[in-house]
Amino acid sequence: MVLSYAHGTSGTPLLGETVGANLDRTVERFPDADALVSRHQGVRMTYAQFGAAVDVVAGGLLDLGIAAGDRVGLWSPNNAEWVLLQYAAAKVGAVLVSINTAFRQRELQHVLQQSGTRLLIAAESVKSPDYRDVIDRVLPDVDRLERVLHLGTADWDNLLSAGEMVPADVLRARSATVRFDDPANIMFTSGTTGAPKGATMSHHGNLNNGYLLGERCGYTRHDRVCLPVPLHHAFGSVCGNIACTTHGACIVLPGPAFEPGDVLDAVQAERCTSLYGVPTMFIAQLSHDGFDRYQLSTLRTGIMGGSPCPRELMDQVMSRMHIGRITIVYGMTETMVTTMTSPDDDIERRVSTVGPVLPHVEVKIVAPDDGATVVPRGVAGELCARGYSNMLGYWGDDASTAEIVDRARWLHTGDLAVMDDDGYLRIVGRIKDMIIRGGINVYPSEVEDFLLGHPDIADVAVLGVPDHEYGEHVLACIRTVPGADLTEDAVREYCEGRIAYFKVPYYVRFVAEFPMTVSGKVQKYKLRERAISELELAV
Repeated sequence: MVLSYAHGTSGTPLLGETVGANLDRTVERFPDADALVSRHQGVRMTYAQFGAAVDVVAGGLLDLGIAAGDRVGLWSPNNAEWVLLQYAAAKVGAVLVSINTAFRQRELQHVLQQSGTRLLIAAESVKSPDYRDVIDRVLPDVDRLERVLHLGTADWDNLLSAGEMVPADVLRARSATVRFDDPANIMFTSGTTGAPKGATMSHHGNLNNGYLLGERCGYTRHDRVCLPVPLHHAFGSVCGNIACTTHGACIVLPGPAFEPGDVLDAVQAERCTSLYGVPTMFIAQLSHDGFDRYQLSTLRTGIMGGSPCPRELMDQVMSRMHIGRITIVYGMTETMVTTMTSPDDDIERRVSTVGPVLPHVEVKIVAPDDGATVVPRGVAGELCARGYSNMLGYWGDDASTAEIVDRARWLHTGDLAVMDDDGYLRIVGRIKDMIIRGGINVYPSEVEDFLLGHPDIADVAVLGVPDHEYGEHVLACIRTVPGADLTEDAVREYCEGRIAYFKVPYYVRFVAEFPMTVSGKVQKYKLRERAISELELAV
């Protein structure tokens, strides 16, 4: 019997340096290579220019009195300043608090207070709300926040002017005190359940996770990586930015937030070789008016994550978008990317699994009832991960850290997974999402995968709702393809005789869209709350 344990053996050593030191090496190796393009801002920088700009921003932080370990909040959509601040904070040893652009007053107050942010750098507004107004309303309730600077104003210009006056040897002296095990940033969970918690990541974890993803994608100084994913999430700042800067590749920002037309324009105009996104982003691009007018043949690879990729979508991404070597990743805020398919894996691997464990990381699958017994391969259980990429802990919250990190340093993800004989993992749901109907376990992702085979179903979320007799019933929330005329009875008829009776949805609801986190995950608890209310179910 082979147990569900695997470790990523590799001949590629981990990088033993800070994010800032690694950037300096890249600047020295590839000074004339393109480093950053922000299309909506008209910004273009070579690595020599990018390195110099980072140092100016870092000098500005020093001029403001930012000490090593101080928390610097950043609340902004994607732009060149975001990228510069990411590396500048790393150089001075500050801890960047990357704030979700979808957060509002209550969440912003929680993030700033929990992290003890000393300096907040923010955009003025992003569509809505007015960031200045929200910040003004939370200031009285935040203890340690001393200063707020707004991008695109005299605040930012003054920071740059001051930074230019800071001697280079002063910055070098500060950077020399930063260690690669020091915290680099705090990423707050996006709130699928409960209040956001601040996962604290190290230079070592960020740098090597980005580096090894770039290695898996085969990046070189000739690659141009289009990043429509938010930079406040690890998908953008680590899988994107750091994967690029460790290889001398170019970061291409198509816009402040995702717009399918902007992404397609950027890929064509910048001759991008790689594209990132969650499945819904790729669907939106493929559905965009005039898609066929775009020249996308320069695309070679990319990363898709956040939720499973349906077979039909994968076929179209590979054929119509020319991304034949696209990869699938699995991770969470607390672990960053843990598993990843290979660009050479067949389509079946890419649509049914999230790949094997990444180099230098361990994974195991344990029985959910005791959280310790490693189950045989082919048996579902809770996925646990251990390695360099795990968070240092939740900032200022030892109790919450201890709830998911055990004494042996295994981080318990809460995800249900199955490991096959080759070490590839399939995510089958969340422990809390698992439906127990009459004592029988039902894994939502299994039902979702089946329903996605119906030609009229564009997307589906399966979850459990309370029932006094069976404990729970299966609910399917379905988004149909445009023009489809699907009924509840038709959905059940599609299931009858093709899946086990206890997996057939008892309730079927049709929705126009799903409540989502900005990282592309369906907030099933909101669907459950809505269904309980509308169906008048007893909890």
